[in-house]
Amino acid sequence: MNAILLKGMQIYAEDQKIEAGYIQLQDNKIIGVGPITNLPETEGFEVIEVSPSFKAIPGLIDIHIHGVNGADVMDATAEALETMSAALPKEGTTSFLATTMTQSQAAIENALINSGNYIEKQQSPGKAEILGIHLEGPYVNKARAGAQPVEFIVDSSIEQCKKWNNLAKQSIKIVTLAPEQPGGMEMVKYLNENGIIASIGHSDATYEEVTQAIEAGAKHVTHLFNQMRGLHHREPGVVGAALLRDELTAEIIADGVHVRPEMVKLAFQQKGKTELILITDSMRAKCLKNGVYDLGGQAVTVEDGKAVLHDGTLAGSILKLGHAMKNMMDFTSCSLEDTIQMASVNPAKQLNVFDRKGTITIGKDADIVILDEQLEVAMTFCRGELAYHRGGEQQ
Repeated sequence: MNAILLKGMQIYAEDQKIEAGYIQLQDNKIIGVGPITNLPETEGFEVIEVSPSFKAIPGLIDIHIHGVNGADVMDATAEALETMSAALPKEGTTSFLATTMTQSQAAIENALINSGNYIEKQQSPGKAEILGIHLEGPYVNKARAGAQPVEFIVDSSIEQCKKWNNLAKQSIKIVTLAPEQPGGMEMVKYLNENGIIASIGHSDATYEEVTQAIEAGAKHVTHLFNQMRGLHHREPGVVGAALLRDELTAEIIADGVHVRPEMVKLAFQQKGKTELILITDSMRAKCLKNGVYDLGGQAVTVEDGKAVLHDGTLAGSILKLGHAMKNMMDFTSCSLEDTIQMASVNPAKQLNVFDRKGTITIGKDADIVILDEQLEVAMTFCRGELAYHRGGEQQ
């Protein structure tokens, strides 16, 4: 297997920052990390010298992403997932959840079957790894639909969800739902008992209803602030519960469009670095030019960094996860280490893959991102293989 030695850069390792270090990658795993002064025998390794001003960070994990570079999970083709897996390392993402959206039963089932098959049989090192599926909808609230097509929204059905997870080869990891809708609380309980994360999203729940959902096992909030009952001084709503309850980890789209920078800062001050997860919620237009694109059968216009439906409703983002980290630092004055926690460590822990993802640690998957002085992605390794190197293919 290819053995690679990265040397010379700063390393943001799990429990320390190494100023001039090395990382050894072999058989898709990290087999050595430390300061250059402790560098062991390098024979048999391909040596890549990295600038001392560059930084090695763990691969980023996007737990909520619909599409990129012209492809969408709902296309329900292996080619679409292949396109996504190949494109995402350019922004530092080395693993992700293939995220569906509210659509017809047949369209959702096709996407689940396709994603399940791809996850089981078609993944390879050198591309971003699909860790599972995030089922966003159709068990949401029509009053908070956002870009989820209202005509396909249905009440929670445990039987349907069981069937869908079977079709997906048991790869559903997160279900976004509105717990206040008929069958919602029972669904939360079922998901929790079966090791699937119940996430409150596209929800008009009151504070009391969110509290009830937490008691039933909810532990996550989908794109905090967006398409949920907001904060009111007499009704804290989903937002108030998300900010106050430590049981809930909250995703946030830090693009400055979906959530104003001041509100991102408020969320960070309230939740801290351990209870926020940076996501993109990006759609197929990411990495493409301004224009009109499809999202769940709806026309989405992309212009000046915004993706909107015909009525102006935000329809996913074109945010890159690496840029979300930079935005987070700008909006909140947090450190790079804090953003690593929010984009790598927290999602790995939430998905229960921290034993192999989320930090630069011996024995874990060799998912490594090299950032330059401007914190732009220079190189990305996915399970020990070079997946992106800035150069000829740079956008």
